[in-house]
Amino acid sequence: METWIDAVSTLRSQRRAAVLLTVTAVRGHAPREAGAKMVISADETFGSVGGGNLEMAAIARARQLIGQGSSAPETMELRLNDKAPATYGRQCCGGEIKLLLEPLPVPETVAIFGLGHVGMELARILSRHPIDLYLTDSRPEAIEAAALLQPSVATIHAQVAVMGEQVLGTLPEGSHVLIMTHDHAEDFHLSDAALRYRSLGSIGLIGSKAKWARFRKNLRDSGHSEQEISRIQCPIGIPEVAGKQPAVIAVSVAAQLMQLLGDHAERSAPGNIVELPTTPDRIHPAMNRA
Repeated sequence: METWIDAVSTLRSQRRAAVLLTVTAVRGHAPREAGAKMVISADETFGSVGGGNLEMAAIARARQLIGQGSSAPETMELRLNDKAPATYGRQCCGGEIKLLLEPLPVPETVAIFGLGHVGMELARILSRHPIDLYLTDSRPEAIEAAALLQPSVATIHAQVAVMGEQVLGTLPEGSHVLIMTHDHAEDFHLSDAALRYRSLGSIGLIGSKAKWARFRKNLRDSGHSEQEISRIQCPIGIPEVAGKQPAVIAVSVAAQLMQLLGDHAERSAPGNIVELPTTPDRIHPAMNRA
């Protein structure tokens, strides 16, 4: 029999939102005891907290939370007697029950292309957050170094790819992409390919003003419109954190990304494209890497 932990793990691996429902308190008679749990997705349930109106009302509310993309837990209190209002039939156990509904939203996805000095420092920071973290590099030794990130809070997908452009097409919808490889030609091909995937969330490119000027021209020559090219943020990072050391650059980029992920969780509907916050059109001190 599948446990609620198994259900949560399965839904997490399938990137399906769910709600964990827990009986937190019982007064009098009730179908289940405090601590009973079930997991509810948009189209399935796992386990039971007692059936009847109690369970159906909780399932209905859980699916409202899933539909709203909510991440805030909430409680429900139900009376189990024939005088209590009921939408799905009467329960006459006579007790009262309190439920906790904990949304388990689909985690955000961040993909880093290039695990050089900056990329690895950034991966270290992001690995401590509950996200899906894709790490791609054309150099096997760079991916081998990613093993040092374990144990990790993030679910890490590390892979060697000579053509990182092929990886872009496998990323979940809404993924936030950061391009920072060791090769400007590789950076350009990734930037060009990323613009062809409208399903991506944001696209960030590490580099100087001179590098970005070259890239803009070459992207125009490749057939991209100015509106499409503007989806790429270059330079990346917040102006308040300045410096050229890899760890400092990583902190700057991570700070901007965390702000973006927070905004995305609060106000983005599934499928929307969210762009990185605009920074002044100048070389960020932390991003001046030709």
